[in-house]
Amino acid sequence: MSSVRAPRKPRSVAKAGDPVRRIQFLSVAVVLVLMLFSGRLVYVQLYAGEALAADAQLMRTNVKEIPAVRGEITDADGVVLATSVTRYDIFVDQEFIANWKHEVDNTLLGGPTEAARLLSPILDIPAPELAAQLNGERKYKIIKKDVAPETWDAVVALNISGVYSTPFAKRSYPAGTTGGNLIGFVGSDSQGKAGLEYSLNDILAGTEGSLTYERGSKGHVIPTGEQSSVPEVPGDDVQLTIKTDLEWLVQSSLNAQVAAMGGTGGFAVVEDIKTGALYALADSGTFDPNSPDGFGGSKAISTIFDPGSTAKTITMAAAIETGIATPTSQYEVEDKYTTANNQTFSDSHDHEKESWTLTGIFAESSNAGTVMVGQDIPKQVRHDYLTKFGFGTATGIELAGEEKGLLAPADAWDGRTEYAVLFGQSVSVTALQATSVFATIANDGVRVTPHLVAGTTSPEGEFTPSVQPAGVQAVNADTAAQVLKMLESAVVDGTGGNAVIDGYRVAGKTGTAQTPDENGELNNILASFIGVAPVDDPRLAVGVFIENPKVSIFGGDAAAPVFAEVMSAGLQQLGVEPTGSVPDLYPTTW
Repeated sequence: MSSVRAPRKPRSVAKAGDPVRRIQFLSVAVVLVLMLFSGRLVYVQLYAGEALAADAQLMRTNVKEIPAVRGEITDADGVVLATSVTRYDIFVDQEFIANWKHEVDNTLLGGPTEAARLLSPILDIPAPELAAQLNGERKYKIIKKDVAPETWDAVVALNISGVYSTPFAKRSYPAGTTGGNLIGFVGSDSQGKAGLEYSLNDILAGTEGSLTYERGSKGHVIPTGEQSSVPEVPGDDVQLTIKTDLEWLVQSSLNAQVAAMGGTGGFAVVEDIKTGALYALADSGTFDPNSPDGFGGSKAISTIFDPGSTAKTITMAAAIETGIATPTSQYEVEDKYTTANNQTFSDSHDHEKESWTLTGIFAESSNAGTVMVGQDIPKQVRHDYLTKFGFGTATGIELAGEEKGLLAPADAWDGRTEYAVLFGQSVSVTALQATSVFATIANDGVRVTPHLVAGTTSPEGEFTPSVQPAGVQAVNADTAAQVLKMLESAVVDGTGGNAVIDGYRVAGKTGTAQTPDENGELNNILASFIGVAPVDDPRLAVGVFIENPKVSIFGGDAAAPVFAEVMSAGLQQLGVEPTGSVPDLYPTTW
């Protein structure tokens, strides 16, 4: 009997959704989305709009610094020693170059290859090399730096689209090596790095300006965008007291004498006695600020040495002013002298007992005689006179790197130092300080401040002279006159014969000093002559210093000839006529 299969249960089938409900759901979703966007829009417009707009503008805003024109440096007569000239860095937009064309013989030529062909002879770059630099997609590609204005003008005349330039100021030194160690140089940022360029940087540099503008996504300026600018303020021009012709002569004379003496270097100072204006502050050697390698600064303010006979000048002035001696006081002087505390001092050469006046001791540069006289000056008074003449204090010259020298307090002097300072040992000075001593004697005992800056000129053309401190009365005028007359005897009757100048009366003193080597040992020699002229009406003080002369270590041989040449030229430049007067000298012997 066959079985009968039971019938299957019917499958449940999902009913289709209600179209009305689906539409309602979608409508609600759309409304919610629209509300979300509307709310965001309201938030942006009412609350965040200003901030977002500011952010967008900030992204478009660019600030370009506008460098200030650096002031010029000129000499006393307006000769330009440092100036800024315009130069250009040339760059290209390679996309513009690719699309550039011009017509040649009714044919359109263009692109990097044609542009390179035209630019090559002007920029002195081989055409294939230049074409490679012009080809590409860069918006900014420098192809030539430091281009002269006439070269850029020639490039502009080609009218090649996509070739641009960035102008900049480059420092130039027309006088070259003349005064190079004095002028110094600037760095790539046009800020002073050495010499007067450094020490006067705040005056010369000016204040940079700025240009604020909007730019598009490709870096181009938006013509209708907001723009603002802050104008730059040019630096002041600086006029120096230096006379370029004299500076050149001093350098040339130093170079020749250093070579003739087998020395290692030399430096010199030329100072106006009445005003302290420096007409020359020169070093041997050649430094050109246009190629600033090997800058050595000014040794006249940075090298210190035992002053030797310069200090004897101060000792003589102190002895006369305190009433201890007169220029004609009489002494019997041997080549050695021993003090009460058993300190023995010797002259530079052996000699028999001499019958010298105070002037004779000075003219012969006797250490023994100077100690014999100076021992009666109280110790603190000796120190006071050295201080009055500027020892131990920087002159304040407008030049970085000045040393103030060394002068210990009187109560720190040991039993030998208290006498050694009388003839210029155990104390150190610079050439500028030493020359200032002689200028002070020749200026009726008034010490004025040596200076290099005559004044400044503003961008508006207004000249402002420099103001110097009032002079300091180091010794009275009568004392100064007596010492000046003694200094004249040192030239006529003493060791300064090579400093004589025809037609002019000269007063001065030779010197030989020890200076430290690189290890601090006193193994170097500095031969010097410092003097003033004309004695009738002193105008100039000149100090000449020769380092390590091999032919002769004496200042009368190594330095005095340069003094005579420089002093003669300086007096002629100032228009000082020869007097031809005959000196009335103090006796040197008795």
